Parts: sequence; structure tokens; C-alpha cells
Amino acid sequence: MMKNRWNKNSILSFIDSHIINYPTPINLNYLWSFGSLAGLCLVIQIITGIFLAMHYTPHVSFAFNSVEHIMRDVNNGWLIRYIHANGASMFFIVTYFHIFRGLYFGSYMYPRGLLWCSGVIIFLAMMATAFMGYVLPWGQMSFWGATVITNLFSAIPFVGASIVEWLWGGFSVDNATLNRFFSLHYLLPFVIVGLVLVHLSLLHTVGSNNPLGINTNVDLVVFYPYFYVKDLFAFLIFIFFFSVFVFFYPNVLGHSDNYIPANPLVTPPHIVPEWYFLPFYAILRSIPDKLGGVAAMISAILVLLLIPVINFSEVRSSKFRPIYAFFYWFLVSDFLLLGWIGQKPVESPYIEVGMLATLFYFAFFLFLMPLIGFIESFLIKFESPKTAEEVQEDWEEFDMLDEYEAGLYLKLLKGEEISVKPPFPPLMK
Repeated sequence: MMKNRWNKNSILSFIDSHIINYPTPINLNYLWSFGSLAGLCLVIQIITGIFLAMHYTPHVSFAFNSVEHIMRDVNNGWLIRYIHANGASMFFIVTYFHIFRGLYFGSYMYPRGLLWCSGVIIFLAMMATAFMGYVLPWGQMSFWGATVITNLFSAIPFVGASIVEWLWGGFSVDNATLNRFFSLHYLLPFVIVGLVLVHLSLLHTVGSNNPLGINTNVDLVVFYPYFYVKDLFAFLIFIFFFSVFVFFYPNVLGHSDNYIPANPLVTPPHIVPEWYFLPFYAILRSIPDKLGGVAAMISAILVLLLIPVINFSEVRSSKFRPIYAFFYWFLVSDFLLLGWIGQKPVESPYIEVGMLATLFYFAFFLFLMPLIGFIESFLIKFESPKTAEEVQEDWEEFDMLDEYEAGLYLKLLKGEEISVKPPFPPLMK
């Protein structure tokens, strides 16, 4: 009776379907909480950003001083600013965990290809928003970072110089640039909210993946209260971790040169972006050619869109893919290595190490992933299937299975859809 009353109201029915009674695989672990944590970070960034915009002045003569005014004169302005600045880093930490979790457990495989691609588009929008936000304090690293990154468009043949001038709104990074970056930085988070709603819609259409990677409609539980409690615990741990940076190490993830007002006549000795851009910045610097470096940096993100197409494995989770899991951890190490290289000066041996790390990064997605998929498909195809009698012999230590239960087990091994109504057989409990 109560459920029917919920469903009569369109808003409450939406909440009931997508949050309360959303069917969730029973074996999800805490790695699945990073998606919810990313949503929490987005909310934090939007709220704190709105309050900062109330006191910020997007003008080259006043931007730096307006940030100092927020820090020193606005009630709790220092707290809002530090939450927003460190919140960007927390957002990327959570997002990187979310992406690598998806890579490990095969969340890009059918039927979640569109879901994966929508997540990559959100990641691109996040990077654009974070870059423009980094320019707004108008310190030394903000100004020169904007100059370096926008100049990359000049590598485009024929129209590159015109695109750069259009981005600048003039012939150098100046007031027009700061104004449009501020406008776009304020707008893009709301675009990301729209993309997140699309992402969630796709997720709730195809359902959540699970650590075993098995396509089954068995062993599903409602999201509330089981996984609500799990996500709530993850939120509390995250807020504690976040608070340590905000209250004890608020500047450790930033660059000290950004506390120096922007000066077009003085170039910093070593221009680096924020830490979460460093792996892609290292890829950019690893290519000697300017146009090639820009193409490689953009391709390093866009290659993620190809994964649902170039993957040929029929096994979803890396728990059952030892070859893929071995190279996956090499990819994680390689990504961390690229981040370390990105903050080093452009000199030997960092150049050579960066080139090798970049080569492995692209080789993993464009060569190793399809090759491993072919090998696994070959092994599965030519493996002799077990009969129901053989399965029963393998499971003699458990309750003896009848032919019907053994057939269900075989379907699970093959990753086929099964439909079982309660009471479940012993194997499915």
C-alpha cells in the first residue's frame, strides 16, 4: 500500500525508483562508493564556488587582491576558499579511483559502453573547468599556465594563431581572457550536472556492474538501506581525509608561485600545471614536435572512448583475467610515473623516461588490451565445456547438485543471463 502511494507522485516515484528501491548487486564493495563521492565533490565545488563568486572581481588589476580580500576580510572566507581549492584536488582523486576501478572490473564492456563514454565526457568537462579555475587567482602560475596551455592551439596548421587570439580576446592573456575564463568556469559545473544526470540515467538503465562481472538478475537488493549506509560511511571517511588537507595542509597541493601576483615580464623558472594534470602534461612534453605533443595529450584522454570498441574479451572482471590484471597494475604504475615526470625539468633522464612511459600508456590501450582480449577469447572458445555430471563431481564436497542446478552453474561460468525465482537453489545462495 505504501509503495503504491509513493509511486503516485512523480517526484517521489523518481526518488523511489532511482535511490530507495534501486536494485543493486549484493556483492558491491567500497570501490563502488567513489561514484557517489564524485557527486558529493561536485556539490561541494558548486556551493563553495557560488559563495566565492560573490566576492571575486574578474579583472586583471583586482583579481589577485580580491582573492586576498576573501582570505583575510570575508567572514570564513579562508575556509570557503580552501575548501574550493582543495576540493578540486579531492574531486580528481575520487574521479581517478572511479576510472581505474572501472578499468579493473570491466565497466566499459557491453551493455555499459555508452555509460563509460558519458563518464569520459564528464572527465573532459572537469579538466576544462579546473584549468579555467586555476587561472582565476591571477598569480604567477595562473598567468603563465594560461599562456602556455592556450598557446598549444597555435600548433594547429593554418588556423592555430587565429584560434589563440580568439581565446585570448586580444593579442595576449589579458583582461578579456580572465573575464571569459571566469564566465565559463561558472557555467561549466552546471553543464557537468546535466552530464552527470545523463550518466546516472544510463547507469540505472543497464544496472550496476559488480566485482565478479557476472550478468545476472539474481542476488539484487534495494539500495536503501543497505548501500546507503555503505556510502554514508565512505562519505564520513572522505570528509575526514578532506578536512586534514583543509585545516592542516591547505597549500600542500598548490604551487607557491601562485601567491605572487601575475607579472607578464617575469617568467617562473619552471611552469607546471596542477598535480592532477601532470600525467597528461608529461605526455605533451614527451613528443618533440609541438603539434604531435598536443595530439598525444588529447589522444591520451580520447583513447578511453575507444575502449568499449577495441576490447574483445568475453570476461568482464580482472579477478578472472590474470594476464590483463598483470598489465593493468603496470598501467597504474605508469600513470603515477608520468605524474612524477610531469613535474620534473625537461632534461635527461626525465625526457627518456617520459617517452617510454608515454609509449606504454598508448600501447596498453591500443595494442595490449585488444591482444589480451583475443587471447582470452581463444582460450575460452577452445576450452571443452563440462557436462552436468562433471560439474556434480567437482562439487561433491557441497550439497549434491541436480541437473538443473548444474545447468545454472554452467550458465554462470559462461557469463550468460539466468533468471531464478525464490527459493534459490543452494548454489545460488
